[in-house]
Amino acid sequence: MNHDVYTLRRGSRPLLVSLPHVGTLIPDDQRERYVERAAALEDTDWHLDRLYDFVRSLGASLLVPRYSRYLVDLNRPPEDAPMYPGANNTELCPTRFFTGDPLYREGRAPDSAEVSRRREHYWRPYHHALGVELQRLRVAHGHAVLFDGHSIQSRLPWLFEGRLPDLNLGTAGGASCAPSLREALAGVLGSQRTFTHVVDGRFKGGWTTRHYGQPLAGVHAVQLEIACRAYMDEPTPPLTAANWPPPYDAVRAAQLKQTIASLLRACGEFCAAG
Repeated sequence: MNHDVYTLRRGSRPLLVSLPHVGTLIPDDQRERYVERAAALEDTDWHLDRLYDFVRSLGASLLVPRYSRYLVDLNRPPEDAPMYPGANNTELCPTRFFTGDPLYREGRAPDSAEVSRRREHYWRPYHHALGVELQRLRVAHGHAVLFDGHSIQSRLPWLFEGRLPDLNLGTAGGASCAPSLREALAGVLGSQRTFTHVVDGRFKGGWTTRHYGQPLAGVHAVQLEIACRAYMDEPTPPLTAANWPPPYDAVRAAQLKQTIASLLRACGEFCAAG
């Protein structure tokens, strides 16, 4: 299913993979608002669509956006409440890079009317498609799992201290999925020795995981935040369109794909067990 805001490929299993931050488009009439550095789109989840290119062979549905998170962040609540109170946050329509630097030219950040326009034109269609597809899978199978895929630089002092583990599994502290699914996925991470990992650490799951994860209603949601060093090199700032994004490292990515596939199979086994 092609839409001007997203692409949805429907699968046959009760599993939906969403990659909300892989989009790279910014409309021509909005480009002049942004500082020059924004052209590098450094906070995009680069190469993640390539990393997950196998999921449809598992029978999973796949939903990806066309537009950049710099336009609207599909993993933020529509009312723009902070996801992590007490910590630095980016907004529904981000005004800062993940480094904390201004994203817009002075006086050009979106006002409330523009935020509302972007929410209606870009955010709502994506989430309508996501909600409808989860409902289709739940009705067809009795339950469904949403696997929300993300990546991020491993060191971003404005957002978190220190260096992130390679794989960061979020279940909203166990609230967004059944305990048995959380345990199974943690077991997959614990059984491999290639990548460091944590469950419900700094990234416990964004709005998508928290909103759609309703285990008592038969919909389970998890988020996987990958430190992008697991599949490409992280350049030394400042980042520019010339040095970002770094190339996809097929060797590292092959190992990572095996682990992601094991996580998705665990989701499938959970669904099969009923």
